[in-house]
Amino acid sequence: MKLILIAPLIISVTSVAWGMETKPDLIPFEDLRHLDLEDLMQIDVVATSPAKKPQRLSKTAAAIFVITADDIRRSGVNSIPEALRMVPGVQVAHIDADKWAISVRGFNGRFSNKLLVLIDGRSVYTPLFTGVFWDEQDTLMEDIDRIEVIRGPGATVWGANAVNGVINIITKHAKDTQGSLVSLGAGTEERGFGGVRFGGAIGEKALYRVYAKYFKRDNFVDPSGAEAADDWQVLRSGFRMDWQRDTKNTVKLQGDIYDGTAGQTVLLPSLQTPFKRSIDTDISITGGNLLGHWRRTLGKTSELNLQIYYDHTTRDDPDLFKQVRDTVDIDFQHIFSMAKRHQISWGLGYRFNNNESTASFILTLDPDNRRHDLLNAFIQDEISLLGNLLRLTVGSKFEHNDFTGFEVQPNLRLIWTPNERHAAWAAISRAVRTPSRVEHEGTISQSVIPGAPPRLVSLMGDESFDSEKQIAFEFGYRAQPRDTLYFDVATFFNIYDDLRTLEPGTPFPELTPAPPHLVVPFLTDNKMHGETYGVELAADWRPLKDWRLRASYNFLQMDLRLDEGSGDIASTSAEGKSPQHQISLRSSFDLPHNLEIDLWLRYVDRLPSLDVDHYVTLDARMAWKVNKNLELSLVGQNLVESRHLEFRTEFVEILPTQVERGVYGKLLWRH
Repeated sequence: MKLILIAPLIISVTSVAWGMETKPDLIPFEDLRHLDLEDLMQIDVVATSPAKKPQRLSKTAAAIFVITADDIRRSGVNSIPEALRMVPGVQVAHIDADKWAISVRGFNGRFSNKLLVLIDGRSVYTPLFTGVFWDEQDTLMEDIDRIEVIRGPGATVWGANAVNGVINIITKHAKDTQGSLVSLGAGTEERGFGGVRFGGAIGEKALYRVYAKYFKRDNFVDPSGAEAADDWQVLRSGFRMDWQRDTKNTVKLQGDIYDGTAGQTVLLPSLQTPFKRSIDTDISITGGNLLGHWRRTLGKTSELNLQIYYDHTTRDDPDLFKQVRDTVDIDFQHIFSMAKRHQISWGLGYRFNNNESTASFILTLDPDNRRHDLLNAFIQDEISLLGNLLRLTVGSKFEHNDFTGFEVQPNLRLIWTPNERHAAWAAISRAVRTPSRVEHEGTISQSVIPGAPPRLVSLMGDESFDSEKQIAFEFGYRAQPRDTLYFDVATFFNIYDDLRTLEPGTPFPELTPAPPHLVVPFLTDNKMHGETYGVELAADWRPLKDWRLRASYNFLQMDLRLDEGSGDIASTSAEGKSPQHQISLRSSFDLPHNLEIDLWLRYVDRLPSLDVDHYVTLDARMAWKVNKNLELSLVGQNLVESRHLEFRTEFVEILPTQVERGVYGKLLWRH
C-alpha cells in the first residue's frame, strides 16, 4: 500500500529528471497578496451556488463564504477543519487531536447530520452514522483553490442532508499547478509534515499533476495534563488531469489513495466490575477514490455535464466497529436558456452504496451488510426580471431513498442587485435529513448500571424512524460601499419538525454476552421540534494598501421542545452543544523586504450541555519570501492558553483531550 501511495513522488522526481514540458502557475506566487476586494466579489462559486452552475459571489441568493487559497496559506492551517474556522456560522471544535465536531447553524456533534460535505463535487457523507469522518478527508493544502461554504439549505440542488449547509472543497485546475512544489515542516504539535507535487503536460491539450504528502501530528493531553493516545499520521497521494479535447469538450480525471492511523482512548461499557474500561486504540483508515467529469458546451448559454465517481473506504476501529464502504455515483446535468429571461438547470442522478460491517459488543447492525440505492432529479429556473435587477429562482429536488422513500425539497430565492456593489436576497426552502443505518437497524451499547443483574443501557434503531424536516427562512445583504470595504450580513429562522429523540422502551433480559443482564432500550423516534434563529456578519477592510483586516461574528439561538408523550431525557441538550456567540478577527500585513505578518484572534462561547468553558485563541504567522520560488514561515497556534477543552463526544464515549499551544516552521518551494 505505501509503495502505491508514494508512486507519485517517484513519478515527480523522474519527470523533473527527464525535463518534461511544464508551464508556470496561472497566478504567479508573488502576486497572490495583491488580490483586491473587487476581485473577491467577482469570484465564481460553482459547487455551492443554488443554481449548481458558475455564478458570481456578489449575485448569489444564498449566504456564501469563500475561503481562498491565499486565506489558507496566510492562516497557517494544515487541515481542512482548521480552515473552516474562518467561516461565520460554522462551528468547529476539536474532540481530540484527530476528531472534530463540525456543523453549520447548530446541532454540532462528531456526526453532525445536517451538513453535506463535498470534495470537487464528490460527497463524503457517510450513511452509517450520518456525518463525516474528518480524519479521512484531506488533500495537499497547496492544491486547494478555494473552499465554498453555503450556510443554509442546499437540498434543492444537492439533495437530502444538505439541511443547514454545504461545504465543497475545490482543488485547482491542473494548469494552475504546473512545475514542481515541495513543502516541508516540523514543530511541537505538527511533529513532521511534507508534500511534493509535480505538474506537466501530455501533448498540447492535456495537463496533469501528481502529488504525495505525509504528516504526523502529536497527541493532545488529557484533563490532568498527561499525554493522551490520540496521535495521528497519514500517507496520501493522488493525481489530476485536465484535457481540453476541443473548443466544446473538456474532461477531468482525478483520484486519491491514502493509508493511516488515528489514535484514541475509548471508554467502553463492560458487564464486569468496574463496568467501564479504558482502552487506547489506533483506528486504521485506508481508502481511495476516482472521479471523472465531462463537460460539453452546446452554445453560449447551454452546456451538458456528466460526472461519475467511485469511492472505497475501509475503517477499522478496534472494539467498536469495522466498516468497508463502496460508493458509485452518477450525476447528469443540463443548463440552457429559454426565452432570454429563463436560465434552466435540470439533472438526474443515481448513487449506489454498499456497506459491510463487523459487529462488536458496542455496535451491532442487523443485517451486517446492506446495499442502498438513491435516485434523484432536480429542476430549477432562474428568471430575470426588471432588466436583470431582480432575479427569481424556483426549483425542487426529488429523491427516492431506501430509508424513507420519496422526498421533495423545493426552494424559492429572490435577489435584487441595483448595481455591482449592492445585493439583497431572501429565500424560503424545505430540506430533509434522512436516517442513517444505525438509526434504522443498529444497536449501541452505551453504559452499564451496576446491580444484580447489571443493566445494559442500549440505543436501538427503529425502521419506523422518519426523516427530520426543516423549513428555512433567510434574508441577506452584501455590499462593497468603497473599494477598500466589503461586508456581508445573513439572518435566518429555521423551523424543525420530527427531530430525533431516544424514547425509553420496555427492559428485557439477555443471556449473551455473559453474565446474564437486563437490557434497558432507548429507541430512535421523531418526537422533537423547535426553532433556531441567528445572524452572521462578515467584513473585509483594507485600511492601508498593505494591511487587510477581516472580521466575523455570528449569533445562534436554539429552542428545542419535546412533543407531547415523549419520554426522552437528553435530546434537547443539543441546544447547548453549539456556541451562541463566535468572533473572529484576522489581520494580514505586508512588510518591506517580502515579509508577511498574520494574526488570527478567535472567541468561542461556552457549551453548557457539555460543560465546556468559553475560550480565546490567537494564531500568529511570520513569513519571508526569500525569492520568487522560496518561502519560509514560522507559525504559532493557540498562543493564549497552554491548553483548553473544546468538545465532548456523544453516544460512544471517546476521551476528550485538550488542545495544546504549538509552534512549527515551514519551507515552501515552487519552481
